[in-house]
Amino acid sequence: MHVEISQRTDQLGTENAFVVLAEVNALIKQGKNVVSFCIGQPDFDAPEAAKHAAIEAINSRKSGYTGSAGIPELRSAAAEYFSKSREMNVSSDSIVVAGGGKPFIAMAILSTTDFGKGHEIIYPVPGYPIYESQTKTAGAVPVPLYLRESKNYNFDIEELKSKINSNTRLLILNSPQNPTGGVLSKKELEEIAKVVLQYPNLWVYSDEVYSELCYDAQFESIASVPGMQERTIMVDCVSKTFAMTGWRIGYCSNPLLADALTRWVTNLESCANHPAQWAAVGALKNAWNDVKGMKKEFHERRDLVVKLLNEIPGFKCLSPGGAFYVWPNVTKACEIVRAKDSEEFRKLLLNEAGVAVLADKHFGPPVDGEGQHIRLSYAISKQNIIEGVKRIKEFVEKSKQ
Repeated sequence: MHVEISQRTDQLGTENAFVVLAEVNALIKQGKNVVSFCIGQPDFDAPEAAKHAAIEAINSRKSGYTGSAGIPELRSAAAEYFSKSREMNVSSDSIVVAGGGKPFIAMAILSTTDFGKGHEIIYPVPGYPIYESQTKTAGAVPVPLYLRESKNYNFDIEELKSKINSNTRLLILNSPQNPTGGVLSKKELEEIAKVVLQYPNLWVYSDEVYSELCYDAQFESIASVPGMQERTIMVDCVSKTFAMTGWRIGYCSNPLLADALTRWVTNLESCANHPAQWAAVGALKNAWNDVKGMKKEFHERRDLVVKLLNEIPGFKCLSPGGAFYVWPNVTKACEIVRAKDSEEFRKLLLNEAGVAVLADKHFGPPVDGEGQHIRLSYAISKQNIIEGVKRIKEFVEKSKQ
């Protein structure tokens, strides 16, 4: 039976990490041993402080609706966290809570653009695929801003200037970045802010969900740059910081858009999960030793995976400044294994070597002159990192021979 769906839905993009994960699970079900680098999910347990807070909330019958903006305790804890970590004064009135960080992408786009008016959104490529899909769904115009390997996966400020016009309504920044692990410095953020402040209708969506995973320098937010707090939709969540991906709690701060974003929460989900909000309070107040331990482990894994990947023929892997991803250039490796591009290379690795990675096409259109790349998430054990990279190396070396 053929059932028509809307054109909007038919053209809706997806997050290919989950598509590849389905392929991996199918192979595992068939009995194949696969080392998976494809999902960006910490392999740690949620902090005890968060679990105890959730259990206490459930036992105290804190399981009904909350205000759409979130429980006052979580809004206060998030404001305190933002104020301390970003070195700025954040009011709890500016905080809105939702079911994870991801919903804020759509809600920010819907709050700053109008359907069919030609409003443009500038977003990083390679980048999180939901930026582009939600832009198109909202009837806005996606404008890719290309990240360059020669700039440690930052963009050229002159290119940014050339892409902003009177129709530009939102600039999306993601630092530390998925998929490259790139981190924007304070100086770079100040340069971006100078450009943004020239356009009174231009907002910044600052995706900061990997903020606690900076390894080589202190995390910096563009919202901390003078004049940018009111222009920045600053988003963080418990998923990556506290290894609480499935709890689905995110928090956003913007003093001018808080009421608008709250109305979107009311329309879309009423409120975030009530017990999970209390879990987030427990995490923000009492789980920072857990965060410190996870960061130390991720830092060690980063150094390990970069070292091992650079020992593979045809691989060139920069050391990422944050998050838990590496983005090696595999242009020469593709030539060695006779793969036409990184997607074909990805499929060969999965089916021939038993290793799951993502290809650059999963993160936006190809960037001219940048070659072929794959993404590996090192949110897996060191043992699995060693085994997975060993399999890749053996596959490439065998093809070379």
